[in-house]
Amino acid sequence: MAKPARKLAPAPAPRPAEIPDFDRLIHEKTRLGIVSALAVNPSLSFNELKAVLKTTDGNVSVHARKLEDAGYLTCRKSFEGRMPRTEYTLTAAGRRALEKYLGHMEALIRATRG
Repeated sequence: MAKPARKLAPAPAPRPAEIPDFDRLIHEKTRLGIVSALAVNPSLSFNELKAVLKTTDGNVSVHARKLEDAGYLTCRKSFEGRMPRTEYTLTAAGRRALEKYLGHMEALIRATRG
């Protein structure tokens, strides 16, 4: 009688590349746009951000508030004549958070391209 074929142990599954723990606050598209725009400009007004992002007043307001609450940007309100002006500036913490986020994205790209 013939011996049954010997079964080979399955090869161990390759370990997936470690996926970085993204800053979820910055990872959201509109907030990433706000932080990125402020990283290359000393400051931007509410209307300038709205134009750059091509979004609504509500979107800029809600997302800028979340970033402000996290300490990633500052908001200064003033008047030009009788018109209110809201000016946003990226904080040092916001710049560090963006740099960390970009580092994570670069690591993910390198891991994906192998």
